[in-house]
Amino acid sequence: MNERIRIPVVEGPRLQASASGKAIPTLIGSMPLEALVPEPAAEQPPRMEIPYRNTAQQQGYQRNASPKRVNDLQKALRENEVDLPTAVLLNLRDVSVDDVTEGTGGHRYLVVDRRWASPFYIVDGQHRLRALERLAAEEGAYERWRHYPIPFVCMVGANELQEMEQFYVVNSTAKSVKTDLALDLLKQQAEHAPALRVHLIAQNRIWQVRGQELVEALARQSAPWQGRVRFPNEGLAQTTVTNSALVNSLKPLLAPHQYVFGNLPLADQVKTLDAFWCGIQRCLPDAFETPRAYALQKGPGVFALHSVFGHVFEYVRAEGLSAFSPEAYACVMEKPLQILEGETPAGTLVSGSDFWRSREGAAAAYSSHAGRRVLSARIQNLLPAIKVQ
Repeated sequence: MNERIRIPVVEGPRLQASASGKAIPTLIGSMPLEALVPEPAAEQPPRMEIPYRNTAQQQGYQRNASPKRVNDLQKALRENEVDLPTAVLLNLRDVSVDDVTEGTGGHRYLVVDRRWASPFYIVDGQHRLRALERLAAEEGAYERWRHYPIPFVCMVGANELQEMEQFYVVNSTAKSVKTDLALDLLKQQAEHAPALRVHLIAQNRIWQVRGQELVEALARQSAPWQGRVRFPNEGLAQTTVTNSALVNSLKPLLAPHQYVFGNLPLADQVKTLDAFWCGIQRCLPDAFETPRAYALQKGPGVFALHSVFGHVFEYVRAEGLSAFSPEAYACVMEKPLQILEGETPAGTLVSGSDFWRSREGAAAAYSSHAGRRVLSARIQNLLPAIKVQ
């Protein structure tokens, strides 16, 4: 690291939410990585410190870094698959703004001096900075990464308790992107970025994109699903399931081992699933007349039925029937769906459409992840065996 690094900054808002009642000044800018990570051979003291929680000593507040998150991010940065445009939150303890800056007005600089005794404390952004630190430590890689720009907000003079307050605010009030929106965004990006599709294939996540495409098409073209799928920012209306839940239920159909269905053109996948659900509708018509009163097109139903779909699909093909025929699926599913039975919350034994009633039926007992697996297994055990000729 250079003897002194001058980083252009502007004064940010003074943080008022402090138990001490004292406002905390902040500086905002973008610093090169070398300001935080000295060259390995330079034998300089660490320029950043992460205050990990030590319960026994009642010190620190950060959870331990996730090795997987750091490794994944390190790899993605090395291969130019990701950028880091959001600011990390830092703090310089026991100093004032005048101690660490030069200049005035619009020409103010944060001066990072190797002689400082106090490092930057990482309040938020440890996984990003650890990944960059490890990249810079790779053999011969420091020159590539030393100037990597890191957007930052730096508190000046806050103590550990005040850091902890800000850490809590950032991690308890920040809301992650909902899964339904995340899948929609992922699909849109993959449509325009071939490299992202390759990356998703390598991570065995391409099924998420294909699942989102399939769900959108089903919602448009399949009579049982029109008006039933709730997409991001849409009201409840007459929908029964979110697009993310329906996409996740399709994973067994789109996994690599489902070679036949997973490699069908999208149009044929839609026709096949439409026929499957139209066949189920013929078996349990009451559940489709008022679908919100039943769990069949909600989480328990879609997960259970899509889990057994692969078996039903292969059985139809083995029997020489059309995979686009609702009658073929109705023929296979009629008996299992009619004899499937369970107890209601009141202890009454029900079957058929009554099994799937949301409140008075038995399906509500299978709403957990474990319950859905049990329900899938129960239906699977009632299906006819596939005959190999």
